[in-house]
Amino acid sequence: MTKQFFALPVEEKQKYLRQVNDIQGYGNDMVFSEQQTLDWSDRLYLSVYPEEHRKLKFWPQNPKSFSETLDQYTMKLQVVTKTVLEAMARSLNLDVNCFRDLYGEQGKMDVRFNFYPPCSRPDVVLGVKPHADGTIITLLLQDKQVEGLQFLKDDQWFRAPIVPEALLINVGDQAEILSNGIFKSPVHRVVTNPDKERISSAAFCIPESDKDIEPFESLVNESTPRLYKKVKNYVGIYFEYYQQGRRPIEAAKI
Repeated sequence: MTKQFFALPVEEKQKYLRQVNDIQGYGNDMVFSEQQTLDWSDRLYLSVYPEEHRKLKFWPQNPKSFSETLDQYTMKLQVVTKTVLEAMARSLNLDVNCFRDLYGEQGKMDVRFNFYPPCSRPDVVLGVKPHADGTIITLLLQDKQVEGLQFLKDDQWFRAPIVPEALLINVGDQAEILSNGIFKSPVHRVVTNPDKERISSAAFCIPESDKDIEPFESLVNESTPRLYKKVKNYVGIYFEYYQQGRRPIEAAKI
């Protein structure tokens, strides 16, 4: 369905064009400065949960089943999210609901549909500049045929292989803060392809903005001191840092 939407004529897609100071809708990066490096991509960004955050004027009417499919898909993603958050808590010997309680009963979920056109100069242009996600976790549905996602480890970029019909789950900055650095929020980027277009769909799972995000007390002791300050509405500062090519988690470090 992502592929069908981006294949529409430009004038059809522009019916859903995002407004200047709004992240929701069709378009490119929000522009914060003239020095900003823009990503080589088109995107459609929609808030799905809580339902009152939905701006249905940006939900495409073409393909016809877009809204219904997105609704069903994200309902199932919420189940996956809660299962994963419980497993993350168990792996740290924490209360099983500690991550879930911060995410909320119907936590904030935004979905971004990405289209990366072929680029004749993949050596100088990136589909998405290096960054780490400002989420608790991100659920990514990759292109079934064209690779592009890469992760940074030990100052080297490693490709993320395609696993057909699988979700790639990425740890976000807020999980790193909550786990006092045990979970790592990896820096990643998307490279462009000289010959082939690429699509993907990312669902961002974000704790409620009024919740305090700080390391869980049981993970702080003499041998593992607190590494991060208390933050609130982390996503609020995230985009500004991101467009400057900076890591917002640096602002949370002690």
